[in-house]
Amino acid sequence: MSGRTEFVDRALACLLPMGPVRARAMFGSWGLFLDDVMFALIAGEHLYFKVDAETEARFVGAGSQAFTYARRGARVAMSYREAPAGALEAAEALLPWAELGLGAARRARRRKR
Repeated sequence: MSGRTEFVDRALACLLPMGPVRARAMFGSWGLFLDDVMFALIAGEHLYFKVDAETEARFVGAGSQAFTYARRGARVAMSYREAPAGALEAAEALLPWAELGLGAARRARRRKR
């Protein structure tokens, strides 16, 4: 896909052991999908994973910041947390966080149904 950055390509390469993860451009960012479930997003050079009540504390404990965006002059937080520092240096460091994100995304999808 045109416009994809080196950061997106590096994240996809690290996530390759999970299966066919694909990136889709969305609102100036990138959504990362596995099996049609969005479990992560990339904004600039920051990778965020989906969190829920089961997983958020682990991300917070690792110092992860919430993904936020501006809406009508206010910051709005979404249920995504940044990959911990250093996690993108190697797939084996990133994959446990990605699995947590995928689990949270799958649970959220089941709740919507």
